[in-house]
Amino acid sequence: MESPEPSFRRLLLMNALTVLAADAPAQVGWLVRHAVMADEIALDFYHAFRMAEGVVEEWQLARAVLADLREIDVILSEMSGGENADRWMKEALSTDEGWALVRRLARRVLVAELGKWQACLPEITVIR
Repeated sequence: MESPEPSFRRLLLMNALTVLAADAPAQVGWLVRHAVMADEIALDFYHAFRMAEGVVEEWQLARAVLADLREIDVILSEMSGGENADRWMKEALSTDEGWALVRRLARRVLVAELGKWQACLPEITVIR
């Protein structure tokens, strides 16, 4: 199987960041609309970031953007684990400091890359 083109990988990453950057009520609406749990937001970023790791240099991202992407990855990883289950509830999206920090970092990356952080949240297809 061939790897997706770098432009497609970039699109996936920007889409994942768009969901991370959204206000908590918009994130909750997105979760409800797609009938997924809050961890889907982090999983989408995780997969997109892993797919993009090999080509981010080609995109000539600023060092600050790369640092912010890595920081988002670290924060979401640190929020993992059974002892942090409450951080993955929909309610936590508006109250948890980790989510607030990830939101700020995602917004900063989107502004640096796209000139704005607000956009329509992407549609996803969930295979069950």
